[in-house]
Amino acid sequence: MNSKNRKILEGIFKQPTPSNILWADIELLFLSLGAEITEGNGSRVRVKLHGVRAVFHRPHPDKNTDKGAVNSVKRFLETAGVKNDGI
Repeated sequence: MNSKNRKILEGIFKQPTPSNILWADIELLFLSLGAEITEGNGSRVRVKLHGVRAVFHRPHPDKNTDKGAVNSVKRFLETAGVKNDGI
């Protein structure tokens, strides 16, 4: 995991929850952790990481992820065994 991905991971676990994380950066983080990403219908994105599956919606028209979605990503990562310091 490179330093950019570490900063994104730290941002996801930060309190209070930020609302300025780019969705593209979250997808790059998923990939760096070894996740499989597949396209769903419309703006849906299916993610599988360590046997845990989730479906997210890409934000639009804004590229920033809102606080609710960041919290969902955080719960998904925690369920998949990812902590603020990586795996």
